[in-house]
Amino acid sequence: MKLKEHINTLIAQALKQASITVDKVSVTEATKPEFGDYQFNGIMPLAKTLRRNPREIAEDVVALIDTTDAISKVEVAGPGFINIWLNPLWVAKRVEEMLQGERVGVEISTNPQEVIVDYSGPNMAKEMHVGHLRSTIIGDTLANLFSFLGDSVVRQNHIGDWGTQFGMLIAYLEEQSVNSMENLKDLEEFYKSAKKRFDESEEFALKARDYVVKIQSGDAHCLRLWQNFIDISLQHCEEVYEKLSVKLTRDDVRAESFYNKRLPQVVSKLQESGALQVSKGAKCVFLEGQETPVIVQKGDGGYLYATTDLASLWYRSEVLDANRVVYVVDARQAEHFKQVFRISKENGLVKESTNLEHIAFGTMMDKGGKPFKTRDGGTVKLINLLDEAVIRAKKSIREPQNHSEEELNTLAKTIGIGAIKYADLSINRESNYIFDWDKMLSLEGNTSLYQQYAYARIMSIFRKYDGEIGSEIIIATPIEHTLSIALLRFEDILLRASKDASPHQITTYLYEVATLFMRFYEQNPILKEEIDEPTKQSRLALALLTSKVIKQGLDILGIEVVDRI
Repeated sequence: MKLKEHINTLIAQALKQASITVDKVSVTEATKPEFGDYQFNGIMPLAKTLRRNPREIAEDVVALIDTTDAISKVEVAGPGFINIWLNPLWVAKRVEEMLQGERVGVEISTNPQEVIVDYSGPNMAKEMHVGHLRSTIIGDTLANLFSFLGDSVVRQNHIGDWGTQFGMLIAYLEEQSVNSMENLKDLEEFYKSAKKRFDESEEFALKARDYVVKIQSGDAHCLRLWQNFIDISLQHCEEVYEKLSVKLTRDDVRAESFYNKRLPQVVSKLQESGALQVSKGAKCVFLEGQETPVIVQKGDGGYLYATTDLASLWYRSEVLDANRVVYVVDARQAEHFKQVFRISKENGLVKESTNLEHIAFGTMMDKGGKPFKTRDGGTVKLINLLDEAVIRAKKSIREPQNHSEEELNTLAKTIGIGAIKYADLSINRESNYIFDWDKMLSLEGNTSLYQQYAYARIMSIFRKYDGEIGSEIIIATPIEHTLSIALLRFEDILLRASKDASPHQITTYLYEVATLFMRFYEQNPILKEEIDEPTKQSRLALALLTSKVIKQGLDILGIEVVDRI
């Protein structure tokens, strides 16, 4: 349920009765139990406007707050803060409703948007490396989140499959007669060999340049070679996506080449709007306040990334009718997206009402604080990193003898891949983060394994208890009250994470829920014989709801749960 919104409404009603006008009411979660469950700190700025003592205003408002239903108690604290306690009986009923519903208390949006999520975006000339990890994981999580909340989501994988390097690659592909995945296992080595051939043979270099022109002009032979190379390269990507449990498919690919026919149309559109100027032979857009222009067509007729991105924005607005377009691309591209977003809006390529967002993220660093590299300074292949995660996870399983070899392999993949994804998603996406195997595979702290362990512990309770589980909740202890309110906040967290495109808000919340459950489990015996049946059923129900919230939260993050570890 939208818990915060409900409390905001009750406070707003009291302010209205007190003849106090506010633009927006926003309560916050209390920082300490003695301050209640929520706090309203909006009286202070009101006092300046009303020219009254803030504490007096707060006392007037408190006297008008309805304490017969959701709120049980309110009090004024300090110079004018309002502390709010929720009614345990009301909380219990809301938790019961959440448990009985099919969507863990989360409503489907009544005003869904058409959302485009552009993420991953590998270059087909090379294998995916660790630099693609964050875009792929964050993008897939956001697509999952938007979709779960009810938006119509279109996933788009804007792969790099066009440009001068592909003339070189298909010429070498033809020369080597490579036509299968088996013969092109290592794209990095293939690229290095092709580049070496290009640098050493003028005849080969001329052929490669000629093939670039032929690809762009639609030559059937060169396009067939090019398509063969792209298909093989995509298979490398799909192997990574399968290991990561990412939902990108071949149907989601919208490559640079997809927009090729629109590029001259973009130039014409900008020409018609009067935005284009010729500078040193190139067609450019000069943005007010910026000295360097955005080049959309070079003097030799070639196009740039900006042109392709403008074409894709135009397509997504005109054909896909997008309300919101999010680009999950690293922070270094901030200026580029700021420019293309502005050009697209100012020149009618995108509707003014469409929200365009650059979902920027920082860099994965090693323990020394430097960009993550191999020992010899090379780029780490993503597939190798994922394989190592599974190997390390298998070694970390404490009691392997309790599992068959097949179970061990499945468990290792679930833990290892989950650890990598969660470590990435658990920090503010705009921050750089330190890649640390020991930390991400730890049972302590905010890790995927901690969440999976909490879920497995709950499943172990249900394995011991084979009876029916009721839905009536009895909140009799402080920890039951705190855990129940935390569970009710699930929808609020998802909505905030969606609005801010910030998955770390979900991981922070899940860590709080799992930690509270561990305290609840320690302080409140569930299956002991001396526990009366209504209490036992209530605690089982709270455990069940906690498991559902953890499972749904991890599912949005693209991470699986396990019944036993």
